Amino acid sequence: MAAKLRRDDTVQVMAGKDRGRRGEVRRIITRSNRAIVAGVNMMKKHQRAAGDSKPSGIIEIEAPIAIANLRVVCSSCDAASRLGFRILDGGRKVRFCKKCDEAID
Repeated sequence: MAAKLRRDDTVQVMAGKDRGRRGEVRRIITRSNRAIVAGVNMMKKHQRAAGDSKPSGIIEIEAPIAIANLRVVCSSCDAASRLGFRILDGGRKVRFCKKCDEAID
């Protein structure tokens, strides 16, 4: 099965504390159906110093968010929409926006 979300896609959060915020997908965690999105679902982590490479203190990192709460933002209509799949004449499979019917890639 082809994945609807991919790394570097611009997505919008549809539910939760960050509802309405947009960001780029940094990483997909397929085992738990979650994604890490830049600037979304921030949490504070107390970090211990690890030599000279990592200073100690409270840092903010992005926590994984459920893929079900994310929608891809179409570049042509600039709306968070559902995706479909279409097979082109050359046999290539592409994703398309279900609102404006444009290919996303």
